Amino acid sequence: MNQTALQQYRAIGVQSGVTDASSHQLISMWISGAADRMAAARGAIERGETARKGELIGKAISIIDGLRASLDRERGGDIAANLAALYDYIEQGLVEANLRSDVARLDEVASLLGEVREAWNSIPAELRQAP
Repeated sequence: MNQTALQQYRAIGVQSGVTDASSHQLISMWISGAADRMAAARGAIERGETARKGELIGKAISIIDGLRASLDRERGGDIAANLAALYDYIEQGLVEANLRSDVARLDEVASLLGEVREAWNSIPAELRQAP
C-alpha cells in the first residue's frame, strides 16, 4: 500500500472512530493523542530534531488546551478546578521542555498525563455515559 493510500485509510479510521465515540472515548483519544505527541517529542529531542520537537510539543499543547476547554467547571466542581490547574502545569512543563530540550521535564509532565489517563480509564462503565 502506498503512503498516500495508507494515510487516507488512517484518516478514515480516525474519522469513523471519532464519529462513533462517546464523550468518554473522545477524551480518552485526546489524552492518548497528547501522550503520543509527548513520546514522539522525547525522541525528537534525543535525535536533536529541534523543529520536529517544537511541532510535536505544540500539538500536545493544543490537545491539552482542548482537554481544559472540555471541562464542565459548574458541574465538575473541585475536580474540574484541579484538572484545570493540572493541565496548566502540564502546559507550562511542555513549554519549558521545548525551550530547554529538557527530557526530564517532558517525562515529568508525560507521567502526570499518564496518571490522568489511568484515572479516566478507571471510571466505571455505567458512569461513562452520564450527561
